[in-house]
Amino acid sequence: MEITYASPSSTDFADGSSMPTSTRPVRIIPLQHPSTTSSSSSASSSTWAALSRWKSKVQSMTWVEWLEVFLPCTRWIRTYKWREYLQVDLMAGITVGVMLVPQADSGFVPLFVYAIFGSSRQLAVGPVALVSLLVSNVLSGIVDSSDELYTELAILLAFMVGVMECLLGLFRLGWIIRFISHSVISGFTTASAIVIALSQAKYFLGYNVARSSKIVPLIKSIISGADGFSWPPFVMGSVILAILLIMKHLGKTRKYLRFLRAAGPLTAVLSGTIFVKIFNPSSISLVGDIPQGLPSFSIPRAFGYATSLIPTALLITGVAILESVGIAKALAAKNGYELDSNQELFGLGVANIFGSFFSAYPTTGSFSRSAVNHESGAKSGLSGLVMGVLMGCALLFMTPLFEYIPQCALAAIVISAVIGLVDYEEAIFLWGVDKKDFLLWTITSTTTLFLGIEIGVLVGVGVSLAFVIHESANPHIAVLGRLPGTTVYRNTQQYPEAYTYNGIVIVRIDAPIYFANISYIKDRLREYEVEVDRSTSRGPEVERIYFVIIEMAPVTYIDSSAVQALKDLHQEYKLRDIRIAISNPNREVLMTLSRAGVVDLIGKEWYFVRVHDAVQVCLQHVQSLKETPKAADPSSEERLSPFQRLIKQRAEDSSVAELESGSKDIDPQLEPLLSRKSS
Repeated sequence: MEITYASPSSTDFADGSSMPTSTRPVRIIPLQHPSTTSSSSSASSSTWAALSRWKSKVQSMTWVEWLEVFLPCTRWIRTYKWREYLQVDLMAGITVGVMLVPQADSGFVPLFVYAIFGSSRQLAVGPVALVSLLVSNVLSGIVDSSDELYTELAILLAFMVGVMECLLGLFRLGWIIRFISHSVISGFTTASAIVIALSQAKYFLGYNVARSSKIVPLIKSIISGADGFSWPPFVMGSVILAILLIMKHLGKTRKYLRFLRAAGPLTAVLSGTIFVKIFNPSSISLVGDIPQGLPSFSIPRAFGYATSLIPTALLITGVAILESVGIAKALAAKNGYELDSNQELFGLGVANIFGSFFSAYPTTGSFSRSAVNHESGAKSGLSGLVMGVLMGCALLFMTPLFEYIPQCALAAIVISAVIGLVDYEEAIFLWGVDKKDFLLWTITSTTTLFLGIEIGVLVGVGVSLAFVIHESANPHIAVLGRLPGTTVYRNTQQYPEAYTYNGIVIVRIDAPIYFANISYIKDRLREYEVEVDRSTSRGPEVERIYFVIIEMAPVTYIDSSAVQALKDLHQEYKLRDIRIAISNPNREVLMTLSRAGVVDLIGKEWYFVRVHDAVQVCLQHVQSLKETPKAADPSSEERLSPFQRLIKQRAEDSSVAELESGSKDIDPQLEPLLSRKSS
């Protein structure tokens, strides 16, 4: 299509006139402006389109897909590799099940339920120290721990937490987890692994160590209690830990010994139990008495206290989101599958609701047991079912057998598992790739070590959000130049060979434009107007900028504050005889500008499909300001014969095609201006 643009005088240009005084035809691709009707109905049409897509998706779902929605366990059941996975899942389930036997009353039912409704294949749920501490601190201020009401309130808390987690999952609020970046998860798991390992030291040392999720109190307690050090548990624990590490190493490095990795924890428990049973050393602490019998069904009571327990339930739910799902995401990444955050929240919620009907207090993902499950080679939720079966059998028939398990053996299993989660290699990688992510990793791991697990995750997520906000408020803005011999415009810093044109600045904004970043964008535009690199500029020699072309292809959204700022910028430029041209805005952005009157304010003729089109028109105006155009001699055209006119027309057509394809070197000053062509 051919559009003829004027080459106005400077006075005409300042007034925004586009009436031609002398013309040269320039071919551009016309930009389709949305109508007012389509603009006003865009929101409703988008909503209906989304609902239509959702409806068609629901209608096209097969019964298998519906089954996967309501029973996520069918996802791994359908693809289960029995020969490859069964052995390691059995080993992992038995190992973690043995660790859970002392807490079987509270962890029995949630394990089964989570294995069916949860999406993580390695997460081991059950009572954890942090949640136990929260429950104890809150309930001890309401009632004495020996009172029956204490137990009823703990069960009610489990029910309330379960309802909250289910609601979060059903309302698809799992997107909150997206703000937990990989750097945060890696720093969190590294620091948590160190804290968990130190908390297990009491079973090696033979004396009590303070219960804390912070490294300083743990170290202080270990040092201050050194007088109570006992050699037998230390030697036994160290030997078992060494055996575990050797078996893990052999299982990783030699394929034919792969079974050793899964068998290691079970070997440690059996060998430790046999040793204690034979020699009966008094200085080694044992698991001890375990209540026999399965938990009975009962409905949560004491709903009169529900209002006062809401803050605690919210806090425990937050811990579940930040800690459990964070652990699950880390394990999913290590095992090469995607975690459904919404399903994960729903699975944890259902596990807590069902658990509350069987006298369980709030349960969530356990860092240490999940680490053991992962290190034992668990590949699916079958390991969770095995844990539940083992715990049920233990409660019914085998409680005397588990009384002789040495605590130092269980501690060695936990330490050997969490060692593998100390991700120092990730820190080295981040240092070489992205210093900002390394800083995030360092902040998260440091705060987790010194301020506790829950504070560490919160700080990590907070700093992540701060980085996101900073990047959003200070978006990348590039000055574009033309690659020689093409009609392609790229960042001049990335492509030093790209050249610009005198009197024209081409700017690309690589982010949505909204209230938080519009001031930064305006400041940068003013800088580009002043700081012009003339060493690579071509075209007419002019002393200042006459055109600012804004490439809006990467701009996905523009808000009302940004629209008003664009209006102000237009008026500011108009006072200095500078015109704005807009290139390639998407439909939503263009409709917003149209509704706000910015399209009419700037002029529809200054909106272009391509940067190259905008440059052609702007450069023509700049040339007209630099030199007086010579009047065309019509008689010379008339003197040509029909054959000569045909040859000239074909030559011009060929010149246009070569220019558009970038296959011909042309005079730099005339390069962007297309030849006369009728269409």
